[in-house]
This record gives sequence, structure tokens and C-alpha cells, in this order.
Amino acid sequence: MSLLVVGSVALDTVETPFGRAEDALGGSATFFSAAASLLHPVQLVGVIGDDYPVDALNFLSERNVDLAGLERAKGESFRWSGVYSHDLNSRETLETRLGVFADFSPKIPDQFRDAEWVFLGNIDPELQIGVLDQVRKPRFVACDTMNLWIEIKRQRLVELLGRVDLLMVNDGEARQLSGQHNLSKAARWILDRGPRYLIIKKGEHGAILFTPTSTFFAPGYPLEDVFDPTGAGDAFAGGFMAHLAQSGRLEDADLRRAVVYGSVLGSYAVEKFSVERFKDLTAEEIEERVRHFREMTGFELPVSAGV
Repeated sequence: MSLLVVGSVALDTVETPFGRAEDALGGSATFFSAAASLLHPVQLVGVIGDDYPVDALNFLSERNVDLAGLERAKGESFRWSGVYSHDLNSRETLETRLGVFADFSPKIPDQFRDAEWVFLGNIDPELQIGVLDQVRKPRFVACDTMNLWIEIKRQRLVELLGRVDLLMVNDGEARQLSGQHNLSKAARWILDRGPRYLIIKKGEHGAILFTPTSTFFAPGYPLEDVFDPTGAGDAFAGGFMAHLAQSGRLEDADLRRAVVYGSVLGSYAVEKFSVERFKDLTAEEIEERVRHFREMTGFELPVSAGV
């Protein structure tokens, strides 16, 4: 069952207290694909400039990422640079150069239009809606967004919510979009606008899945070494969507497991700069960490509890 991602393919210059990476692979679609392709084939749609080191994406092609939707335009590729604080919880953006991404208008190849599972990276909601007008009958659509679009394209974003199955945002974005400080109230407001499900990401503190009938929380995976949190949210989305596409089911238990797989892939993203950790990551390592997640979060109630 096909899994389509539409988003940015960028070059990042990142500095953390533990090192620096210059012109490293970045962008929402890149991180998503690097993570998701460990579990399921991916179809990628994005745009790069004529300065982009295309050969650096060979590892994706070798791992069943179809790059037929990657457009190459004349001009500079999307570039971002930033510096993270010592605790890695806050960062300062030093520069954003959109380059060819400024004129990006996603064109979905005909062979991608029957995708059953669709993830819309945090691009302009106008473009996200345009993608949905091109795909035929997706079974499940998830989207991301960001504070900029909430601020300047709010109405179109609300319209988009009526056409997706799941919205994935961080806690600040959920509060900004809903106008509610309490996350449970924010979740109710968002679900009332159309999505069946909502995931609120809380960085190193985990993620919360809200459905019409239940709430599920997965903690952040405890790591001893964290080098670069860039792209962790997109890697989470990749793990989440790939597990659903792999299983082909949307029961509550499947969604909960998908959140855990998302958390696991997100945890691997931060262990090295850029997408480097995904290049040598194995299926056995992923499953081992999933099992550890279960051990960390499982518990038994005493018989006296009457449950």
C-alpha cells in the first residue's frame, strides 16, 4: 500500500553544543522518508535547486524511496541554518533562504495519485489543499503545520482540517490554533473541526494521541547521547505513517503502536546530525527499542484494585 509524502527537501547548517554540520541533508520530506523507508516504501514529492547534491539521496533510492516526484528547478535549494541551546530545547534560526522552494507548487506524478496513505509536510496550507485535489482516493491523510501558517493562513488551515484524518502539531501550535491553553480543550477544539485524530508532540517529553473516544500518551525515549534534534518530529511522522501503511489497519491498538514506532524513529533521529543515523539503522534495532518501550510503559494493577 503506497505511502506518499509531500514536503521540503533542504540543506541545513546546524550547530549544537556537541558539534556542527554544514549543508547537511534536511527538510521535512527528507527526514520523513529516511525514517519511514525503514518500515515501508515511500513516494516523495518535493523540489530542489540545481545546486543540490542529488547523489546524497542515493541511500533513499536504494531503500525503496521513489524520487520520481522530486522536481529539480533552476536556482538555489532551500537552505536553513540554526543554533541550539545547551539543553537542546530551544534554538535560534540564523538564516532561512527559500530558494526554489518559494515557488514550489507540488505536482503529483500520475503513478503517485492512487496513494492510500498521504502525509502533508508543514508547507503552505494552500499547497496542502492542492495536493489533496490531485490524489484520487486516499485512505488516510495526515498533515503537519507550523506557527507561521496558523498566523497568516488560519482560515485555509481550518478548511484543510475538514479534509484530513489526522493533524500532527506540537503543543505550542495546538494552543495557538485553538486559542486554548489546556491541551485537552485544545484537542477537543481541533477534533471538532474535522480530523478524526490528533497527535500533539511534546519534544523530549513524548507525544499524545487524541481520538474521539480515547487518549494515549507515549513518553520520550530516554537517551544518553543527543546530538541534533532537527527533524525529529518529521522522523516521528515517518515512523507513525509507515507503521500504519505496513499494518494496513486503523484500529485503536494500531494507532497506539504507530505512535510508539513514531517515537522510536524520532529518538534515533537525534542520535546523529542530519539523517546520518538512519543510514545504518537496522530493523532489529528498531524492534528492540519498540520492545524496550513496552517494558518501560507496561505495568500491572494489583488484584485488590478490582480491575
